[in-house]
Amino acid sequence: MKISVFGGASPEAGSDAYQQAYQLGRLLGSAGMTVLTGGYQGTMEAASRGASEAGGHVIGVTSEAIETYRPTQPNEWVDEEWRFMGFKERLNTLVEDCDAAFALPGGIGTLLEICLTWNQLVINSISPKPLILIGDEWRKVLETFLNELEDYVPPKNREMISFAPDPETGFDILIKFQEEQSNKNQDKQ
Repeated sequence: MKISVFGGASPEAGSDAYQQAYQLGRLLGSAGMTVLTGGYQGTMEAASRGASEAGGHVIGVTSEAIETYRPTQPNEWVDEEWRFMGFKERLNTLVEDCDAAFALPGGIGTLLEICLTWNQLVINSISPKPLILIGDEWRKVLETFLNELEDYVPPKNREMISFAPDPETGFDILIKFQEEQSNKNQDKQ
């Protein structure tokens, strides 16, 4: 499975946010999953490092546009780089080329990744996949959105997002989804 991990670029080694992303990467890497990140620092680095140190494969989805905006280069734990000229291609690849997506705390870019993934799930533009948001921050943000604009987001669309308080719980949600898909495939045979 290829798993995209979204999150902020600002967490530094030693911070709680960095450690959370590192732990998620370790869980995914230990399970033999390929981790896709934006390829740079912060959450992307931490998840890449955790996955790599656990023996997982890490793909950094990078962009010349990002490197022009903020001089940076792929983190040292990226095994394979998928490089694009523009930001949109990078974003679409992270959303479309994964079997599941996790979002850790982050800013506007992370919110964009969540919303684009969610919207594409709603309109069936991408195949069904888990979208798992880790941390109370995302729950609070989206609960406010959903409560204030309740009439615009039907219950079936709300069910496309899962909330987890920590990486371990999020990982358990992913494994449960995998098992359900496996059972559905066996029932079809």
